[in-house]
Amino acid sequence: MTVETQGLLFDMDGVLVSSIAGAVRCWRRWAAEYGVANAEKVEIPHGIPARDIAQWLVPGIDVAEGLRRIEDMEIEDVGDLVLLPGAMDLLQSLPLERWAIVTSATRRLLVARLAAAGLPVPERLISADMVEHGKPDPEPYLKGAAVLGLSAGECVVFEDAPNGVRAGVAAGCSVVGVLGTTQREELLAAGASWLVESLASVKSEVVVDGLRLELAAV
Repeated sequence: MTVETQGLLFDMDGVLVSSIAGAVRCWRRWAAEYGVANAEKVEIPHGIPARDIAQWLVPGIDVAEGLRRIEDMEIEDVGDLVLLPGAMDLLQSLPLERWAIVTSATRRLLVARLAAAGLPVPERLISADMVEHGKPDPEPYLKGAAVLGLSAGECVVFEDAPNGVRAGVAAGCSVVGVLGTTQREELLAAGASWLVESLASVKSEVVVDGLRLELAAV
């Protein structure tokens, strides 16, 4: 599958790195600290901002305090974070002005996770603390396209979570669903145009006025 585009927008967790094990540990510790029933069994929804998870678990919480606590926990717990296949090679093949990360993590957490994975911090990024409305709202991907100087329709999004896919589609982007955290049927139902096993299935070539992607779609 060949796709021509102007810019690429990457979700972080589940696309570039996997920090799911650490995130689950931290949220269960956090839930216990805040007195959530059955905290040791808490399952967090993937691909939405921490502030929304905190309010879902503890309605009426002091959001700023709760966010500081979970952010500190997750920054300290990156020991088993995994760099996902193909991420380093693909990012290194791209002109810096042609890609951005659009994540539901805060900027502090994004920087910590990228550092743990040995990935570069991009010049252009949109983190959860830079938007008013998180995924599945289109705002993150609209802002991601804007930092590249592009319209959303000129960008391809890489996402592993249905909420992220919906955000990209609602913004007007084309979306590649990355398998690993979500069943293929859910990603397609959310609006993904193509599916790949990982970023190892994606090759990029710089062409006149943009990029040409080769996808080993599944």
